[in-house]
Amino acid sequence: MKILAALIVLVLLAAGAAAGYIWYSIEKPYGTIPADGLYVDIPHGASRRSAAHILEKAGVIRNSFAFEFYARRHPKRTLEAGEYFFEHPLSGKEVFWKLANGEVYEQPFTVREGETIYDIARDLEAAKYMTAEDFLKAAEDTSEIKDLFPEARSLEGFLFPATYNLPKHAPATELTGMMVRKFREALAKILPSGSDGSDPPVSIGAVVTLASLVERETPKPDERPLVAGVFTHRLAKNIPLQCDPTVIYALQMDDEYNGTLTLRDLRINSPYNTYRNRGLPPGPIGNPGEVALRAAFHPAETDYLYFVANTQGGHFFAATLAEHNNNVAKYHRLLRGEPAEPPVVEAHHTHAAGPARKGKR
Repeated sequence: MKILAALIVLVLLAAGAAAGYIWYSIEKPYGTIPADGLYVDIPHGASRRSAAHILEKAGVIRNSFAFEFYARRHPKRTLEAGEYFFEHPLSGKEVFWKLANGEVYEQPFTVREGETIYDIARDLEAAKYMTAEDFLKAAEDTSEIKDLFPEARSLEGFLFPATYNLPKHAPATELTGMMVRKFREALAKILPSGSDGSDPPVSIGAVVTLASLVERETPKPDERPLVAGVFTHRLAKNIPLQCDPTVIYALQMDDEYNGTLTLRDLRINSPYNTYRNRGLPPGPIGNPGEVALRAAFHPAETDYLYFVANTQGGHFFAATLAEHNNNVAKYHRLLRGEPAEPPVVEAHHTHAAGPARKGKR
């Protein structure tokens, strides 16, 4: 009897010690996390047990059995796959809830209005999300927008400007998919009333292309409907759009743009050169935001055919070439630091004995 009692005591002590260790493993922070943090990837389909072993091997939890035991006490909560970032030691319980809540590592990446696929690719590579080559390859797949723009050459114009939260190793196709979905959400709010998007009353490709020109021409939201109106007016009169950003885009496509535009560039042979070709270019030249898209769907009705920068971020608009030339001269005076309007020269009347002589001023 004494031996049996002793065994029972030993078993109880062992059980108590085990329970105490499990409690300690779950409740107390563990691990020495490097100064720059620690990334742990939980693959899709991983069981609680395999996830526990991955975490223990990474040094994030003290004991895989204790973690699995705690996880089984919450059978309705699954551990979400993904990459997790740890910047300081956590308790086993905190690690469980981090995975159960799907707090995967994400960093914000912002696509600004008007950026081209080449701009986005460069920014992604600079931030070390993915290579520029991988993104540009994904942007060549137009299957997601065939219903909107069957002739699309790339996803240019349909990668909606916004801030996206990306995991550390986001596939390029996943990112382009997110951007196109965001574009469709914006489009649903913008489409003219009475359209459900299944049979759009206008060419979506043409409108997005026009919006991309508007976006690249003016940073001022209140000017965009007017700029869209000028382009629409020129299209109606079959006047070349003569939009500098289309030429810049053509040069970017060939990796030949160096930051300045020359008269020689305006003569390049490209379907995107709106100095040589009438009508819209064959596709968007950037990714417009909601304001520019709205302006393209609802351009202002105007007699204006021309506009030129006013050195204040906006433009001078004109209905005739004479007015436009005057505005161009005004622009150059402002660039030189002179008043916008030339000084008024007052006529001086003098009396002379003989007739007035003609001469050069």
